[in-house]
Amino acid sequence: MNLEITAPRTPLRQFTVPLSATRRGARLARLLATEQLRSWELPFDPARLIVAELASNAAVHGRVPGRSFRLGLLLTAPATLRIEVTDARGEQLPTRARGTSGAQPTEAGRGLVLVAHLTLDLRTPG
Repeated sequence: MNLEITAPRTPLRQFTVPLSATRRGARLARLLATEQLRSWELPFDPARLIVAELASNAAVHGRVPGRSFRLGLLLTAPATLRIEVTDARGEQLPTRARGTSGAQPTEAGRGLVLVAHLTLDLRTPG
């Protein structure tokens, strides 16, 4: 989820791995991200929560048999961690589920709302 587009910086550290587009692959993405953050001596949360949600979405909603999704972690400055999850459906943009007016919010899409709030909280100083 890009909140703003900026010129890419040369990463100080980079980690990229393809993973199977399965629930097991999504779990492995979270575990690998946690270990990578530990090796870079960075805090785990909320980054591992964001990775868990994005990887789960890639495995469940972006799954194409025989194709993997990719997890990328880039440390571009001492305080800037970029999390990238590329699903197997790169040629097709996701569609947003629309609820009916006056109805309760649907279950779908709540995880991305969580990701948006977590990333906004990280951008807010203080």
